[in-house]
Amino acid sequence: MSKKWNDTFIKAVRGEYTDYVPVWYMRQAGRSQPEYRAIKEKYSLFEITHQPELCAYVTKLPVDQYNVDAAVLYKDIMTPLPAIGVDVEIKSGIGPVIADPIKTIDDVLKLGMLQPEQDIKYVLDTIELLTKEQLSVPLIGFSGAPFTLASYMIEGGPSKNYHKTKAFMYSDPEAWNALMDKLGTMVITYVKAQVKAGASVIQLFDSWVGTLNVQDYRTFIKPIMTKIVSELKAENIPLIMHGVGASHLALEWNDLPIDVVGLDWRLPIREAREIGITKAVQGNLDPSFLLAPWNVIEERVKEIIQQGVKQPGFIFNLGHGVFPEVDPAVLKRLTSFIHDYSGDLLSKRK
Repeated sequence: MSKKWNDTFIKAVRGEYTDYVPVWYMRQAGRSQPEYRAIKEKYSLFEITHQPELCAYVTKLPVDQYNVDAAVLYKDIMTPLPAIGVDVEIKSGIGPVIADPIKTIDDVLKLGMLQPEQDIKYVLDTIELLTKEQLSVPLIGFSGAPFTLASYMIEGGPSKNYHKTKAFMYSDPEAWNALMDKLGTMVITYVKAQVKAGASVIQLFDSWVGTLNVQDYRTFIKPIMTKIVSELKAENIPLIMHGVGASHLALEWNDLPIDVVGLDWRLPIREAREIGITKAVQGNLDPSFLLAPWNVIEERVKEIIQQGVKQPGFIFNLGHGVFPEVDPAVLKRLTSFIHDYSGDLLSKRK
């Protein structure tokens, strides 16, 4: 590697002191970058991920352009599903669309098992290419969590209300638990393969689990999440948990054997600490701010950093992902500002 290894992100994940606040952005790879858009004119998301050299380029691009402290593997949470028998297509402007949604326990029992070296070797090859030859920052691997994956598989695609998913969960607990077990096993296998290939940190995206209340989370979701994270912690890999609109579940996540609780913009870091979040936290600028004038962005970012650095274990991120209208120059400027401003704050406290 031509550059010195940057372990600031890893230190923050572990709750250690850092010289400045590390930063990365969800969906930083692609979306708003002109280089990525040119690639997308030729290839679909799945086609890009099946070409390790091209996928590695897309993954590394924001590290080079923005100077972020971690790379996140370019892929989709749908990536492992075709291997277990789910017919999924990612349609432009819509998102993942499932051809044959799950309706009964028989549909669940038909799902197969993931065999990483056979089914997703292209993902593992990309990770090895990045971690052995190209990156000077940690690589974040990831997986969708069972509820979010199940919501697509039951709804047939994105949903605003998740009525079908919750009805399935409430009306047929046996089938629901079977689905959670199937997906939980897949997630464990999938993540372990990413770790073996070289991923430094894993983020579990339970993007849409915020649609559940705390009681239902504890009953229908927490058992499988406890199993997943407990088995993955045996791999000695740091784990981040993230969802959107899930502030009411933050304490439930804090109770799991994870390392970092991801926060969206609905729960300020100060309040998260006040209610009892003891683990490292990640967040939590509303991505909409990225379209605002710089002085507006700067004031909100200062506020977030001031709250985050009150104790070690803080990673700056967005509350959700980068969207196509964001100017890459803003992300570059934002990264530099976060590094400089937080570095000044932290140096004064030594």
